[in-house]
Amino acid sequence: MEKYRDNPQAIRELVREAEVHKDLYINQELFELEMEQLFVNTWVYVGHASQVPNKGDFYTTTVGTESVIMVRHTDDSIRVLYNRCPHKGVQVAGETCGNTGKFFRCPYHAWTFKTDGSLLSIPLKKGYENTGFECTEGSKGMAAVQNVKVYRDFVFCRLADEGVSFEDFFGESLSTIDNMVDRSPEGRLEVAGGVMRYMHQCNWKMLVDNQTDTCHPMVAHESSAGTAVKAWEAAPPGTPKPMAVELFAPFMSPYEFYEGMGIRVWENGHGHTGVSNSIHADYSEIPGYWDQMVEAYGEERAKAILGDTRHNTCYFPNIMVKGPIQTLRLFKPLAADKTLVESWTFRLVGAPDTFLERTLMYNRLINAPTSMVGHDDLEMYERAQHGLQSRGRDWMNLARLVEKDEDQQKNVVINGTSEMQMRAQFRAWLKFMLPEQQAKKEEE
Repeated sequence: MEKYRDNPQAIRELVREAEVHKDLYINQELFELEMEQLFVNTWVYVGHASQVPNKGDFYTTTVGTESVIMVRHTDDSIRVLYNRCPHKGVQVAGETCGNTGKFFRCPYHAWTFKTDGSLLSIPLKKGYENTGFECTEGSKGMAAVQNVKVYRDFVFCRLADEGVSFEDFFGESLSTIDNMVDRSPEGRLEVAGGVMRYMHQCNWKMLVDNQTDTCHPMVAHESSAGTAVKAWEAAPPGTPKPMAVELFAPFMSPYEFYEGMGIRVWENGHGHTGVSNSIHADYSEIPGYWDQMVEAYGEERAKAILGDTRHNTCYFPNIMVKGPIQTLRLFKPLAADKTLVESWTFRLVGAPDTFLERTLMYNRLINAPTSMVGHDDLEMYERAQHGLQSRGRDWMNLARLVEKDEDQQKNVVINGTSEMQMRAQFRAWLKFMLPEQQAKKEEE
């Protein structure tokens, strides 16, 4: 029996000021509504332009659970197409990536489509003469997503025809992308090192919540990062500090460190940890890089770029960006209790190769299926997914440092252990799950 479909009041009641109902994580009907509403009405990350550098290059992915193709069109623009032939519904692109040339060809009946989705040719076309074919959907070719934005080579789309603009949706939060790109002396990034995919038996929102949860690292990661730190402390005096230890050690920083580093909360569910300090602030200098940055930007601007060491930036609904270490994690929802996590790494074009080495090492140590730190989090997610099935309690608590009328605050900096960012994400969840009701509320 459906509980939430066509029942906006029941959905609104799932989110309280400092609590959220467990159904947000375990109810499959709600998950399906998220795919129909939330992931349609928001601007969702698709990929990076460097993945399709040449005309005809394509990359297949999902937006929510919609299968799409990101492709470099013949005019050098990037298009996003629904991966479906208008004939019998077959997925046209079967590979993850490749080069299709000037057109896509359906593997079932050989219908062909230009890289903007428009119909190019049909075998035995005379069989459609005087049938009214030109009035059918099939004559229009592959459907293209109309709202696509390429921002500094990061590709986003909004599946809904109408809705919030890209600029209004992201606002000041785009400064994190700016900072990551500007760390390249040439102002460019390239996807490098492939992608690590890691299946999680939990709801996608658990991963999003975790990115600004600063009260768990010193607890959950004690067995991994804590052990690495102890091993380093036992090393003989004068032993050079390994890069891995530099990456591990900050996870064991005390509560006071995280309180002081701060969290910035933007509108529409976006926010970041690491306002005044972060776990990425004390990496070893890389010879020659500072001089490159000064030459490219001038000393004052270079100092501002490199001094902004944000920890985790959450872009609602489902990506996290680490500018100082050049990584992006994409949380792909598959079911209420299943999420595929993709961890992408980027090269700072023109910067020393040591940066990419450090980025790749961080990804392996922290985010990979073979990582040590990532397994700590995964165990907590899966324990939570099972625990939320309990009849004992129905609500999850997000009350830490809750403030009066905080829903009226915009783009604020708060205590680094506050859960305001999580609360803001659930307010955004409601807003984009119920866009029509939200519009009426704003009119009133």
